[in-house]
Amino acid sequence: MAGHNKWSKVKHIKGPADAKRGKIFSKLSMEISYAARLGGGDVELNARLRQAINNAKAQNMPGDTIGRAVKKGTGDLEGASYEEITYEAYAPGGVAMLVEILTDNRNRSAADVRSLLSKNNGSFAETGSVAYLFNRKGEIAIAADAIEAEALFERALEAGAEDIQSSEVGHSVTTAPDQLDAVATVLKATGLEVEAQKLVFLPQTTIDLGDAKTARQVLQIYHLLDDYDDTQNVFSNFEISSELLAEIEAEI
Repeated sequence: MAGHNKWSKVKHIKGPADAKRGKIFSKLSMEISYAARLGGGDVELNARLRQAINNAKAQNMPGDTIGRAVKKGTGDLEGASYEEITYEAYAPGGVAMLVEILTDNRNRSAADVRSLLSKNNGSFAETGSVAYLFNRKGEIAIAADAIEAEALFERALEAGAEDIQSSEVGHSVTTAPDQLDAVATVLKATGLEVEAQKLVFLPQTTIDLGDAKTARQVLQIYHLLDDYDDTQNVFSNFEISSELLAEIEAEI
């Protein structure tokens, strides 16, 4: 299980936090507004907005909420002006983390993230010291029971995907960054339901967290960063065995 994978087993640990649907909707609304501000409100011409709206619909966000977020981004309704920032950080065990933020107050977000890290045995990293450990990719999530892994592998490769990873949790289809929307569109056209699609940072190599104490500390930072109001995504390069993950899950 790789720590970068937002649809991996880590998702089950942070279920109680994700159950706060209001926070999920808030983060999705921020992304929709930001995407609309960058590329306009036409989903046919704005791939990022189309992707953000699809992800919001997958979380059952009401249509009127999505519409208001778009209008705030285009300026048709009053709303905050967000900027996108990626923080680089270290967690215990030398684990690297990239934290994607959307914020209307850069100073506040920087102070909040710095405090969260320092209180949990983590620290900010110098610019560039972490980012080079990751590759930018597109990632598409499909439910485990939607299709057999072998059938999806053939279908995804024909659609232009680079790789596929499958487990009992679900399927993850990897694409080149500029092919994410195209591959997802083809897969949907074949009748598959895409649970989510997004641009991600995948680690070139991973760190195996075999020590239980370190694993708990890393997961604590991961979840606190992910739960922070301004956070859109957290990517990391840790791995945890299924056995250790089950042990930690049992404690939560």
